[in-house]
Amino acid sequence: MTEKLFWQDAYMREFDARVESVEDVGVRLDRTAFNPRGGGLVSDVGKLNAADVVEVVKKDEEIYHVLGGGASLKPGEAVHGVIDWERRHRVMRMHTTAHILSAVVNRETGALITGNQIAPVESRIDFSLEAFDRDKFGGYVKMANEAAASGAEVRSFFMKREEALNTPGFVKLADALPPAVAELRIVKIGEIDTQADGGVHVKNTSEIGEIVVNKIENKGKSNRRLYFSLKP
Repeated sequence: MTEKLFWQDAYMREFDARVESVEDVGVRLDRTAFNPRGGGLVSDVGKLNAADVVEVVKKDEEIYHVLGGGASLKPGEAVHGVIDWERRHRVMRMHTTAHILSAVVNRETGALITGNQIAPVESRIDFSLEAFDRDKFGGYVKMANEAAASGAEVRSFFMKREEALNTPGFVKLADALPPAVAELRIVKIGEIDTQADGGVHVKNTSEIGEIVVNKIENKGKSNRRLYFSLKP
């Protein structure tokens, strides 16, 4: 299985690896700093040698790098990977923000996440809420901004799956469970939020900037969708 360098250091911008296989779905390496698409996050993009990496995907828990038109690599070939860092860091900021927002809304209303899309420019979260008060939502975002500005440290660790699933608040997804693996990766944001998660985050919430609400929509009887972006 590919070594996940992005779990060891989300700030790694370049790395060296070796091609293990080339398949229809993409190129599999022995190690990678490219974060794959999943859990609502877009994937990293960048370069492997001179080839453009246009998307990174997971299949059966393996990670595959999809190359741009005409590019090719061979099994056993040494590669140097370069992450599009500006894009990656924006996604990291957005992802940590999504955790803070979900923690605040869950604490204040009990709502769970029914969907999300974390992207560099604008992201969204869907909440399982029947009652909707725009003023109250504005208050939740203010709380989230105050939490982000507090400079909370973000760290990750692993926990046995059964223990994690039995810990209140560690899973905030409605009608969904984390992957069926023996150990789950847990992300802890100071005293703000702790939950099972496999994506990339900033080291400290002070990197986030200001959370800005772009739009709130009703998406059915019990679903509210929040669109947000970030100011530097």
